[in-house]
Amino acid sequence: MERKGFIGGSDCVQIMQGNWYELWQVKCGIKEPDDLSDNLAVQLGIHTEEFNLKWFEKEHGIPSLTHHQFEIEKKLGIKAIPCKGTVDAVWNKHIVEAKHTNSFNKMSNVIEYYMPQLQFYMELANADGAYLSVIFGNSDYQSVRVERNKEYFGSMWAVVSDFWEHVQERKEPVGNDMPTISIDKIPLDEMVARDASTDNMFMDNAVTYVNGYEHNKSFERAKKDLKAMVGDNEREVYCDQLTVKRDKRGSLRIHLRGQNDR
Repeated sequence: MERKGFIGGSDCVQIMQGNWYELWQVKCGIKEPDDLSDNLAVQLGIHTEEFNLKWFEKEHGIPSLTHHQFEIEKKLGIKAIPCKGTVDAVWNKHIVEAKHTNSFNKMSNVIEYYMPQLQFYMELANADGAYLSVIFGNSDYQSVRVERNKEYFGSMWAVVSDFWEHVQERKEPVGNDMPTISIDKIPLDEMVARDASTDNMFMDNAVTYVNGYEHNKSFERAKKDLKAMVGDNEREVYCDQLTVKRDKRGSLRIHLRGQNDR
């Protein structure tokens, strides 16, 4: 596959992940791109794409998606960087991207990882938004609507442009530290996120909750362990602080001295 002379969607992901050197070699023609024909994860994603999109139609109650494997070429940004992208499908002025990941992954991780690609494709297609359609292993499916965000794209494109300069000048990139671009303000299914780390009231309640949660976990663990220490032939095991008694039905009850059952 020819990957020289342009920026693509997967390139944006790699650039924002900080994986510049190998990609730079490919873009400069120093190294051939990896052969992915034997990569199970990549091939599985390719072979499940049609089913993924059909499931998206079923979940959203729509008759049919359009513009399958829609190829777009355009120059973007002030530096007019040549760009190419292949959109999986289109629905109602939104692109639809199909992904297949492992069953242990989380949707939040998938969204964050592919956000550069999604925003890049939305810019190329001049779309209102994107739907990320994800199969997790063979047991779960989720989709989310991602809104187009000019601020995120602008911040990302500044980094991509920096990478492209290295390609044009054939200047080897060394030790690139990627900026963290927050996705909090990008609506996902019309909902945003907020960092409340500087909100004193929120933080005070958060600390109280965490301490109580940890205390409760310790309590439940001790409760389970105490009951496990009562033998099958014992009706009661006790100490100065509490007693563990077996009731008429055989259930174990913990009594604090002078307090109610636990």
